[in-house]
Amino acid sequence: MHKTFTLPLTSALALAVAGCTGSNTTSTPNDTAASAETSGPATTAPYQETFRPQFHFTPKENWMNDPNGLVYHNGEYHMFYQYNPYGDKWGHMSWGHAISKDLVHWEEQKVAIPEDEEYMIFSGSAVVDHHNTSGFGTKDNPPMVAIYTGHKQEPEKGQDQQLAYSLDNGRTWTKYAGNPVLDEGMENFRDPKVIWHEESEQWIMVVALSTDYKIAFYSSPNLKDWTFLSHFESPGSELGIWECPDLFALPIDGDEDKRKWVLEVDLGAGEEGSVAGGSGGLYFVGEFDGKQFIPDEDAMPESESGPHQWVDYGKDFYAAVSWSDVPEEDGRRIWVGWMNNWQYAQELPTSPWRSSQSIPRTLELASHDGGLKMVQEPVDELQTLRGTQQSLSNLTVTNDTRSLADWDIQGKALEMKVTFTPGDAEVVGLNLRTGNDEKTVLRYDVGEETLALDRTQSGQVDFHADFPGVHVAPLPLDNGQVELHVFIDWSSVEVFAHDGVVAISDKIFPQPDSEGVEVFVEGGSATFDRIDAWPLKSIW
Repeated sequence: MHKTFTLPLTSALALAVAGCTGSNTTSTPNDTAASAETSGPATTAPYQETFRPQFHFTPKENWMNDPNGLVYHNGEYHMFYQYNPYGDKWGHMSWGHAISKDLVHWEEQKVAIPEDEEYMIFSGSAVVDHHNTSGFGTKDNPPMVAIYTGHKQEPEKGQDQQLAYSLDNGRTWTKYAGNPVLDEGMENFRDPKVIWHEESEQWIMVVALSTDYKIAFYSSPNLKDWTFLSHFESPGSELGIWECPDLFALPIDGDEDKRKWVLEVDLGAGEEGSVAGGSGGLYFVGEFDGKQFIPDEDAMPESESGPHQWVDYGKDFYAAVSWSDVPEEDGRRIWVGWMNNWQYAQELPTSPWRSSQSIPRTLELASHDGGLKMVQEPVDELQTLRGTQQSLSNLTVTNDTRSLADWDIQGKALEMKVTFTPGDAEVVGLNLRTGNDEKTVLRYDVGEETLALDRTQSGQVDFHADFPGVHVAPLPLDNGQVELHVFIDWSSVEVFAHDGVVAISDKIFPQPDSEGVEVFVEGGSATFDRIDAWPLKSIW
């Protein structure tokens, strides 16, 4: 028997209880067919259904949310994720699993860590215990260890931190008999990210005290015994419950000898939420000494007014987490986020799956506006999906809209690099996925120095009142130009501006034959200095 519970959908507190994994309704094994009937159109061909992403990971069927336990081991990238094996809405939280050798093509595996009678398996992380500090393996066969939140099944309440381990490259998992390894008797205590801190030679756990708007730090010599170190909290950051933290050091301007620590925190339910509303992420730049995180006020760009900066200015990038154990010779910090928002997550018009992950992104710190900005760029491996390149240059447009079909730039799975000089224009932009009175508008306002993604006319938008909207990011000109890197999939748009200084990630649901791309200029003349476009092959 699977225990289920139902809470009011509008209750922010209910979302808080459910966590970074969190919703507040569950599906039983008998709910699957009924749920699929109401969740939108589908075709019989797997991975070719209406709105199925073609280069973003999705499970073949059922509900998925936060990425969990991202870890690299023996030539494989592992992506675990919150998964409901029984339906396409949140419930029965377990760890799903997919494996990739290139961060692009993914093979879905069987459920890695299933719920049991006592606990659902909420978000967490995974590491390779190279020195076998846990004793779960050997030095010749170090264990892969998952550290996750156990969420007590109703009618009990409470969350604690638990372990599971694998000795066969993540294919099978054993829950630790001594669970839980950390229990503070709290109801909202979740989403552990564990790292090996080289300087202090110990494991560090970063965990969210969600409704207290705090992060707690713990240390351990063996992943089993944990000692409290410190709390971190920040004035002005009580915009939503704190969830899914991550902690890592990044090079500054590519210099490995100059590094700062980044503490990233996601916002779940709340009155305000992220910069675009609802779920989202924020981050702090500072120092971590093995005991506490101290933000560096001098690292804040002059244009930022608060103690934190925003991870993404769209509505659909949440619960991002970075890979552990990427080899030193690679050296990249790589992460992925859940492309959804708790405001409407369970209502997306897709079937027989619901939700996708973002494309993997590399992270660095860049000098920007007198401070430091965490920049995100797509991993280079995505270039293996490129088809024939189409290009144009020095296209001047005056108070007009021009289709790019004459240059054979169109499609519903497309990568574009666009550089334009606004000249005396007031507004310059792109219309994406156009057709059938549909368009997703990427608009640069010269006077306001902002970049906005407008999905109010993007296709199906009426399945939830919080879905349509315009999501705006600050973006001053760079040497008089705007540079954009855009990824368009069957049901999403991801935009990276000025080498990743700004990111905007949004779901869209246009008709399959809305494949057009247009450029437009208002209030004067602008020149599109260069446009390069590549159709992208399916990973399926």
